[in-house]
Amino acid sequence: MRVPLPGLPERVTIYEVGPRDGLQNEKAVVPVDVKSEFVTRLADAGLRTIETTSFVHPKWVPQLADAEDLLDVLPRDPELRYPVLVPNERGLDRALANGVTEIAIFGSATETFAQRNLNRTVDESLAMFAPVVERARAEGLWVRAYVSMVCGDPWEGDVPIEQVVSVASKMMDMGCSQLSLGDTIGVGTPGQVTALIEALGAAGIGVDRLAVHFHDTYGQALANTLAALRAGVAVVDASAGGLGGCPFAKSATGNLPTEDLVWMLNGLGVETGVDLDKLVATSRWMAGRLGRPSPSRVVQALSPATEK
Repeated sequence: MRVPLPGLPERVTIYEVGPRDGLQNEKAVVPVDVKSEFVTRLADAGLRTIETTSFVHPKWVPQLADAEDLLDVLPRDPELRYPVLVPNERGLDRALANGVTEIAIFGSATETFAQRNLNRTVDESLAMFAPVVERARAEGLWVRAYVSMVCGDPWEGDVPIEQVVSVASKMMDMGCSQLSLGDTIGVGTPGQVTALIEALGAAGIGVDRLAVHFHDTYGQALANTLAALRAGVAVVDASAGGLGGCPFAKSATGNLPTEDLVWMLNGLGVETGVDLDKLVATSRWMAGRLGRPSPSRVVQALSPATEK
């Protein structure tokens, strides 16, 4: 039953991260043909923005060492967006050589995670990103900025909102078009999310340039998403089947499952353009390839008993 709530966006863009953020956390490397079919199935289910891979050095993320091979076989459609993660100028060189038109950089709101994830301080990482964004924009690319650990850090504890705003503002001042707020270890709650979005707005980063990226470690991902929607955010990151976490933050469990998000949005009367049945079938298919059941509650509820 669809029962809308006042004050929500009429339509939400789902930024699907399963092929990149989901599969990068797998212990075994998923073959290119499986990755390609995964992306194709997601597109067939109605997802139009699918983050496909990362041009990070294979030493750090060997699961995505086949980035060029994957992009080479993906069907190209003007209605489909295939953003890729790019950490530095070498990664940008690879992206440009492969015809990429949308990239994302990934920073941290905390020093410890910046060191563990990028082997740099926060300021050093920002200095690394600046020429990447400048060159990408000069080449006509769309650029997204990720900020991790916006609600808490496993080593530093609570992260002050003003600290997040400071890092986010510096990244957006480089010329990024969109900012994705990452609760990397899933400790955030709706009040904190609302306060952070309001603080970013006061700093000049409006909801029209925000996306949210929640992990479900403490079961708060959907509640936090609803809080963000009520604050005016209309772009939500999610991962089909709840795949992923963060290989550099061991306490981070899976991403918000795309199916769980679509179920909630359907019930609220918010349009997504996603066919839930096809999406569930896709995650069941991928779960079979990975050899384990999907953690998505909706996938579990809509799957035959023999597959649960």
